[in-house]
Amino acid sequence: MPEDAQVIDDGVLAELRASVESDMAFVRELVDAYIADSAGCIDAIEAAVTAGDAAALVRPAHTLKSSSATVGAMPLSASARTLEIAARSGTLDDDETQRAAARVRGEWEASSAALRAWLADAESP
Repeated sequence: MPEDAQVIDDGVLAELRASVESDMAFVRELVDAYIADSAGCIDAIEAAVTAGDAAALVRPAHTLKSSSATVGAMPLSASARTLEIAARSGTLDDDETQRAAARVRGEWEASSAALRAWLADAESP
């Protein structure tokens, strides 16, 4: 992903914050849960791709796609969508799928760091 690419859609986070009437304790809890839970999805995705196990890839890819979109991690959500589609079709060895699998951990790390920074900024006086 290019360095200047936006890893988090601030508009999604603004909508999320507004939807809970700026309850930052709830937003922090949601983001913390996302980071913790999505780490397991990343591990499961990597294991399934390495094993060539399309069936094992469907659930973590789907979960990561949806939860990433909820917190505005749109590039990560798009990569997870690519993996989910590939898993549902049973095709894991094509170039697009392999590229998505190769970048998903880096996108997750970048998204997690950006979310932590956003929380720090949003909670500062």
